Amino acid sequence: MQTVRDGDGTRYLLVKRSAESSLVRDPATGEERHLPNGDLEPEGESVLAAAAGGLPDGVRRAVLACRDERALGLLVEFADRGPLSVRTLLDSYGLCESDLLGLLSEFRAAGLLAETTVAGERGYEPTEAALTVVERFRR
Repeated sequence: MQTVRDGDGTRYLLVKRSAESSLVRDPATGEERHLPNGDLEPEGESVLAAAAGGLPDGVRRAVLACRDERALGLLVEFADRGPLSVRTLLDSYGLCESDLLGLLSEFRAAGLLAETTVAGERGYEPTEAALTVVERFRR
């Protein structure tokens, strides 16, 4: 399998090639259709990266940032509880300081958390992207 682009620049995953046309899949929708071979140009991107690129940006960032159930649970807690102080995070979830810092750093880098002040202490709050993705996961 490989990635291809049509004349409009739309990326597809090449599923099957015949003499005159190719069966391609749109990574954003999963829809398959036939396009003339002459309309397609090969592309060097990884097929798996292109398939992942078809997901909404916020979902992709959240999935990549949540490496296990503990991380996913922390993201859900932020969505449900709102801003939390670092002290509350350390007291509530049984995470050591370095594990918590690692998760918070990944979430911040993914645009899922923002630093804030909670009851006069350093804390974090979920971004709109985090709230949206948790809502999507629950559907």
